[in-house]
Amino acid sequence: MGKPIEASRRRFIKSAIGVASGLAMARMAPTWASPLGRSYGDAVNADSAVDLHIRREQMNIGGKIGRPITINGSMPGPLIRLKEGQKARLNVTNSLADDTSIHWHGIILPENMDGVPGVSFPGIKPGQTFHYEYDVQQNGTYWYHSHSGLQEQLGHLGPLVIDPADGDIGADREHVVVLSDWTFEDPHEVFRNLTVAEGYYNYQQRTLGDTLADIRRQGLAKTWEQRSMWNQMRMSSRDLLDVNGSAYTYLMNGRDNGANWTALYKPGERVRLRVINGSAMSFFDFRIPGLEMTVVSADGQPVKPVTVDEFRIGVAETYDVVVTPKCDRPYTLFAETMDRSGYVRGTLATEVGQEAQVPELRPVPERGMAAMGMSHDMNGMDMSSNQGDDASMGEHHDMHGDHGGHMAESPQRPSAPDLGIEHAPGGHGPAAAMIARNPVSRLNEPGVGLEDVERRVLVYGDLIGAHPWPDEREPERDIELHLTGNMEKYMWSFDGVKFTEVDGPVEFHHGERLRLILVNDTMMDHPIHLHGMWMELENGQYPRPRKHTISLKPSEVVSLQISADAPGSWAFHCHLLYHMKAGMFRVVNVS
Repeated sequence: MGKPIEASRRRFIKSAIGVASGLAMARMAPTWASPLGRSYGDAVNADSAVDLHIRREQMNIGGKIGRPITINGSMPGPLIRLKEGQKARLNVTNSLADDTSIHWHGIILPENMDGVPGVSFPGIKPGQTFHYEYDVQQNGTYWYHSHSGLQEQLGHLGPLVIDPADGDIGADREHVVVLSDWTFEDPHEVFRNLTVAEGYYNYQQRTLGDTLADIRRQGLAKTWEQRSMWNQMRMSSRDLLDVNGSAYTYLMNGRDNGANWTALYKPGERVRLRVINGSAMSFFDFRIPGLEMTVVSADGQPVKPVTVDEFRIGVAETYDVVVTPKCDRPYTLFAETMDRSGYVRGTLATEVGQEAQVPELRPVPERGMAAMGMSHDMNGMDMSSNQGDDASMGEHHDMHGDHGGHMAESPQRPSAPDLGIEHAPGGHGPAAAMIARNPVSRLNEPGVGLEDVERRVLVYGDLIGAHPWPDEREPERDIELHLTGNMEKYMWSFDGVKFTEVDGPVEFHHGERLRLILVNDTMMDHPIHLHGMWMELENGQYPRPRKHTISLKPSEVVSLQISADAPGSWAFHCHLLYHMKAGMFRVVNVS
């Protein structure tokens, strides 16, 4: 009789510990991250004002005590639900020792409600309350965050969901999934480290074994050529993210891997997952092993459904996917960083406490010559430092390039327009240490680390707007901007000039239709965000997909159509927080 009693006792203790752990998690995670999700048809109170209180508080983050910025006592902040057609009223009280702000990312609103200190409003002083008020003219998945200093890295962010006027979310149940990166280091110290030493946080450098393997695969001459090019750039082919898992704890709805955030479902239900990348510096590759996903929205805007197994989500982007799990079993929600230095997981389950197998991290990827936008004749990119060092690089396809092996099995996609961008070296100022002479469209490439996967990976070329947009005029003029950088000095800019040194804003004429051409002359991916207006991506599809954030791969050129219908001054910047801090920021003036 002793064994059954002891087994029962162990089950009771395990259950009690589980309950206590659940209560502890409830205190450290936002209440909106409940595993139950919001069922279809739930009422949304669209009329009451929302009060938001911003402060610093101690909180359990991944088993350690941190001191993030909280909004209404949680990090991430509360899920704000609005409804299309209502007037949003949000009262933000600053209980910090420093000025703060909230930017409503992707929301079309008046200039003075956009929340960018020094551009559209003065910021919120300590002890003050700022009243945001604007008409809600859209629906979809968005988010909000601070635009003051480096507060976003401290957890000053939260999800924002706007329900359609008819209330139909296109699913039986929904869950919001906010991905973020947390560091216990002071963000200003992180920034200082980046400026002191390029690759400061990169602990995934190549080894002698990697070089010997390359020699066996492609020969000594080719390997020597490639290594020489990377040495001339003074960077590593594995330098994919400036800050990575060596400094970050990755979170899903404020919870780390051990906490295992769980989203519940019933077999046969259509479940909408609203995935938001609210991180400061991290690109994630998101998948649910054993379950296909149908992408139905990008950056809050509906797209024609496309079924995939995985998608890369850049900083500040959002994707809505619908899944229909038919089996009564758990599935892992797996978000792996682009450089494979870490991941965060959660679980889609039929009851709390279930877990599924967690995939292993894939091998560390490397940028190949494809990232340099060149051909093997070595005439594609000029790498010129400010000390006068010059080198030419070459690329288009090699086995380490960023071209997808899965592409042979992918449907034929239209091509983006060939803009014929060519430029001579030395044309973009002191902050441009590299120039891609022949940048190309890479909208149909999945990106580094995803080129050889057998699964279906979403690419920008797959995105088709769900319906035509109101302004069908052809662009009246083109504006060309180059994304420039000097990685060794950690200088980031547009057209080689950082924000503190620019002569004036980028001028849009109110009411005009224009084409914005972006050229990435750097060796890093950059998520570029325009405030106040939509960017329609020219990916060869019609209707064109609308986005508020566009991620550019190295040596890539993209073209975007914009209706300049929002008078005022608007921020335009790289959404990698430390790149923006270092100077990759401009103001767009619409007048």
